[in-house]
Amino acid sequence: MTGNSFGNIFKLTSYGESHGQAIGGIIEGCPAGLTVDSNFIQTELNRRRPGQSSITTQRNEADAVKILSGVFQNKTTGTPIGFEIPNTDHQSEDYDNVKSIFRPSHADFTYEEKYGTRDHRGGGRSSARETASRVVAGAFAKLFLQTNGIGICAFVRSVGTIESTLDIDQIDESKIESTPVRCPDAPIAQKMIAAIEKAKNEGDSLGGTITCIIKGLPAGLGQPVFDKFHAVLGHAMLSINAVKGFEYGSGFAGTQLNGSSHNDEFTFSDGKIKTTTNHSGGVQGGITNGMPVYFTVAFKPTATILKEQNTVDANGNQTTLAVKGRHDPCVLPRAVPIVEAMAAMVCADFILLNRTTKI
Repeated sequence: MTGNSFGNIFKLTSYGESHGQAIGGIIEGCPAGLTVDSNFIQTELNRRRPGQSSITTQRNEADAVKILSGVFQNKTTGTPIGFEIPNTDHQSEDYDNVKSIFRPSHADFTYEEKYGTRDHRGGGRSSARETASRVVAGAFAKLFLQTNGIGICAFVRSVGTIESTLDIDQIDESKIESTPVRCPDAPIAQKMIAAIEKAKNEGDSLGGTITCIIKGLPAGLGQPVFDKFHAVLGHAMLSINAVKGFEYGSGFAGTQLNGSSHNDEFTFSDGKIKTTTNHSGGVQGGITNGMPVYFTVAFKPTATILKEQNTVDANGNQTTLAVKGRHDPCVLPRAVPIVEAMAAMVCADFILLNRTTKI
């Protein structure tokens, strides 16, 4: 299997399966001398970990990360950073009934077709458990970005048909973690939680969207033509499990505006060239312009539901399936730190790439 690495200079290679002994990764390209805050890294993992609330899966993993290399006396050494996260609460027997049955909208059939075999225990490598490795790498990237005055925050914008209409300039970052659904719009958050609990009780699931904002990026990041900043950002987001769509700046809504309304006019203030609006989402010509970058990612309803569904077995025989186990009725709350992590890796990589393009 190829495709287990992401990035050019700041690069993550991840490994492991949902029900294997551990998952982990190797981070290359992290600059030497970076102060490593182990509590921050663990806190980022805790935001993604299962069992954190009643609206997430009750699989109870501590997700305690162990740094194996690349850090000495709380500083990065510039060498590859190896890390591992043990799997301690996997119940593989819950998946015995899907050994030879293809779960609807899962990777079971496609893995079988491509590789001729598959790990049926929780989806193996295709499980979202793999994203814990991304969060660790993203935490290192965030620590690097913080030294450059760059901040990233994401929040749940919508769950099902329930959507917050808060403008990105109205987001109070301190309120994102105040509810288990990670939506800073308190009245809407309560409706989201109620909808997720209802879907859970009915053995069903919900999808939704996450919006992410990146502040402090300098102008000039991005590699035209094929590696535009937003193109790589889209690649990063679409690589996350259950993601069905990506838009940045005005996105699809921008198609309904005239050019005279959509264009971001330039102005000069506070000693900098800025734009009076930001329909471009901080990116023009594939290169950051110094304005905040913002984008939205769409997630499908969790594929694993407890309701009986029609499917076929490996021999093509029609059958029905009612899955067992512990699953997220909505992936959105736990996906917030994953979106942030992937965005952080993209930003860190482009900053390091930029250092190689100027004398």
